[in-house]
Amino acid sequence: MTTLIRTTSSTLSVGVAVRTLIMGMYFGLVLVKSEVVLWQRIHDMFLFRDPYMYLVIGTAVFVGGISMLVIKRYSVHDMSGNKITYKPKPYHKGVIFGGTIFGMGWAITGACPGPIYAQIGGGEWMALLTFAGAMGGMYLYAWLRPRLPH
Repeated sequence: MTTLIRTTSSTLSVGVAVRTLIMGMYFGLVLVKSEVVLWQRIHDMFLFRDPYMYLVIGTAVFVGGISMLVIKRYSVHDMSGNKITYKPKPYHKGVIFGGTIFGMGWAITGACPGPIYAQIGGGEWMALLTFAGAMGGMYLYAWLRPRLPH
């Protein structure tokens, strides 16, 4: 008998949850080993001192684009067996405001959402403040969402 974990949108088997955790740990390891979680790398990127991060981001965009083509062409399913679908969000002026705020936070803290966990896992305890700020920003957005341009 498989124990199930209930989430707000679906039910996950323990096997799927474990595979997801393993993939997340692998992703964190890749982030740490590629040095994209280092504050100095981020700092140098925003000061246009080093092309390294731009090359990493460009590679990620390229791989993501190829992955989207494969997902669309072959009707790929996720680990729960659900078909993966792409639903583009409409462009609006809130994207500019949100992107600007996101970029400022990234420049100040040296982390976007994914690397925060890798930084914490790597012993960068100041990343806990970044995590607290990200969570606070998420809840502030949820509270303000009805009044924001969407």
